[in-house]
Amino acid sequence: MSKASSRLRVLLVDDHTLVLDGLQARLELEDNIDIIGTANNGLEALQKSAELTPDLILMDVSMPVLNGLEATKRFKAEQPNVKILMLSMHNDKEYILSLIQSGANGYVLKDVSSEELVQAINTVHQGGTYFSAGASASLFSPTEVNQQTEELTKREVSVLTEVAMGLSNKEIAQALDISVRTVETHRQNIKNKLDIHTSAGLVKYAIEHQLID
Repeated sequence: MSKASSRLRVLLVDDHTLVLDGLQARLELEDNIDIIGTANNGLEALQKSAELTPDLILMDVSMPVLNGLEATKRFKAEQPNVKILMLSMHNDKEYILSLIQSGANGYVLKDVSSEELVQAINTVHQGGTYFSAGASASLFSPTEVNQQTEELTKREVSVLTEVAMGLSNKEIAQALDISVRTVETHRQNIKNKLDIHTSAGLVKYAIEHQLID
């Protein structure tokens, strides 16, 4: 595989030109990242993504025409293979949860270092989820740990960890050398034991219990 073909194709989306210029200048210093385009709102991002086929979209939340939340919903419906990393100044818990439930693969506050932003981009591109420290502190308060937790089996912990990293049932089955049907059974057992029935809830539990960073 050539160097060019292995590079990560990123589309930047923000309604502030100065922010886009700064992000592009910094990220293009990375050997594995190509900025293939920019957009100023969610609608323009959808249109450009369909044309340019990025691997990952780094997108602001508060934008005119179509905001990041609504754009994420449409991306997951229309272009489900693209990874979406949100970049925002908002650290409100419900705000972040809404984005996760809409299909965002990560959430990074705009006060992070450029090094952490690069780490977040690479983590999401590789199939994981990423929350910056500020977002995690807002979203995953230790006082909100589910008190009804039952002990999970070692296999269920393994499955839960892979789920929280964003892997599909098929990918989990391949990673753990079990059948897809077995993965589905484990997922249902996990949800029943923890009384958690959303992907965002499972990610939250996994982070609170240090199954993933």
